[in-house]
Amino acid sequence: MKKEIITRLHASFEGMLRTDPEFGTEFWLARDLQTLLGYAKWENFIRVVEKARLACQNSGHEVKDHFLDIRKMVAVGSGAQRSIDDIALTRYACYLIAQSGDPAKTEIAFAQTYFAVQTRKQEIVEERLAQAERLSARKKLTHSEKELSGLIYERIGNEATFAVIRSKGDMVLFGGLTTQDMKKRLGIPHARPLADFLPTITIKAKDFATEITNFNIKKEDLFTETMITKEHVKNNADVRKLLRKRGITPEDLPAAEDIKKVEKRLKSEQKDLPKHIGQGGKKKSV
Repeated sequence: MKKEIITRLHASFEGMLRTDPEFGTEFWLARDLQTLLGYAKWENFIRVVEKARLACQNSGHEVKDHFLDIRKMVAVGSGAQRSIDDIALTRYACYLIAQSGDPAKTEIAFAQTYFAVQTRKQEIVEERLAQAERLSARKKLTHSEKELSGLIYERIGNEATFAVIRSKGDMVLFGGLTTQDMKKRLGIPHARPLADFLPTITIKAKDFATEITNFNIKKEDLFTETMITKEHVKNNADVRKLLRKRGITPEDLPAAEDIKKVEKRLKSEQKDLPKHIGQGGKKKSV
């Protein structure tokens, strides 16, 4: 996610934060959140809120501590006002609502991180978004490689062939360095997958090349090891050419943090989030 988008969304979410004047409790209003998350109709958004209420209940927390139904007056023109339903939401409630959305949508992806972190500093939000994006990219690569493996087995009947073809693709993407060469270069344990330590841009590059290979195997009905290898090598060569054109040399990029550690940390943050929210009738700052 681009920095300017993060800056804009961060300012928008901060601008909607409200504070109870008596207790100092921080909260967001559902109708404000509806706008922030891009829901045009209240009727559609309230269905997402109800799913979040159920998730809150299933997690063992009091729903009323995080979702407080309220009424408020709004202007309807010519100085007139009318009363409408709204909901005061804790950070945890907002997080559960965001989790029900599609993370491919920019506002949803931002909200999932914004409400998960325990500080609203933009730098922390940016860092966690980057970690979540890298984890998502790694999962996407796993999916595309599983599809390639299945296609190869379906056409050739040899599971080991997938590793050979993937390795040849890596060699092209990394400028002649094999998968094992890259592991040594980056100090990666022999038994661990190379992609678990690659930066996001390289993971996405591998995934893009693999997706093209999968598409063309089916489109062109490729059915031999030679044909599929040629296709995968070409796609990795094309992706490398694009990266190099933009000044990126895959084999020269430093190793990133072990993706398993990143995943564990993000899951821990999600699990611990409710512990930082006040329990009982009075809500604490969230």
